[in-house]
Amino acid sequence: MLTDSFGRQFEYLRVSITDVCNYRCQYCLPNGYLKPTSKTQREFLSKEEIANAVASFAALGTRKIRITGGEPAIRSDLTEIIQRCKQVSGIETVAITTNGYRLENNIRAWHQAGLDRLNVSIDSFDPRLFHSITGHNHLESILRGVEQALELGLEKVKINSVLLRQFNAQGLEQILHWLKDRPVTLRFIELMQTGDNLRFFEQQHVSGQALEFDLLKRGWQPIARGSTAGPAKEFQHPNYRGRVGLIMPYEKGFCETCNRLRLSAKGDLQLCLFGEQGLNIRNELTNQNHQILAKRIVEYVKTKQAAHSLKQGNSGVTRHLAMIGG
Repeated sequence: MLTDSFGRQFEYLRVSITDVCNYRCQYCLPNGYLKPTSKTQREFLSKEEIANAVASFAALGTRKIRITGGEPAIRSDLTEIIQRCKQVSGIETVAITTNGYRLENNIRAWHQAGLDRLNVSIDSFDPRLFHSITGHNHLESILRGVEQALELGLEKVKINSVLLRQFNAQGLEQILHWLKDRPVTLRFIELMQTGDNLRFFEQQHVSGQALEFDLLKRGWQPIARGSTAGPAKEFQHPNYRGRVGLIMPYEKGFCETCNRLRLSAKGDLQLCLFGEQGLNIRNELTNQNHQILAKRIVEYVKTKQAAHSLKQGNSGVTRHLAMIGG
């Protein structure tokens, strides 16, 4: 089992397969994705390299893989990537985080390939606000894709919604109504400062603590986290099929239960979303140097810091969240 110097164990790997995104979310890529000029900067991990990475981490105790982007559905080989990850011995769960692009048309193929869990980014259930935040009018199609995922019986379906003061911080009633009869977890994520969103962050950041107090007053109760669970505090209510989650990275002690590592689309192993330059392991992935790779990973994980420095305004190398999937 991969363990850092603080005793935290890592059974969960987030694998970014592209940093390209087709949305223009105001908190991430308000001007859209800017293509790099160098061809080598656009060469993302191949499906073979991804499979090698998953196998190497599985041998070190990883049990859960989450495929992220950018927007992973932009890759035409996403279905095969899901299948290859699921076939790796030791991997129990394959999940994906998507903005919903191609979800309605492809969720059945992804499920047949082995997809267990689905996270979809929906920052508002109001079509006008959704368009204002993302720059797209795809909300109805995305919601139909979510309904298909529920019909298929995926193990877990979650909605990610970034808390924004101007746009969606007051929309709890509408969301709770939607959760009433759907076995979905809707997770509110505090807006995080990145390298290029400081002004937007200062205008739009909302703490999730007020929302937590509101949920508790309404009778929602906290749920214990599993060993491969993400960073959310989750709540349930006896009158609702759905759950509510809160991801509050500015809360004291947030990093104490960290259980996940990140692999970028270019092969950089990141110990923290807001860490400094990662360890590039692409050469070992390409040449399948498993023993050398395992040694490098184990040694590198020992260097993980106790916590990020977001409260000090330091977002590390993360210019925007599309770089490594949030």
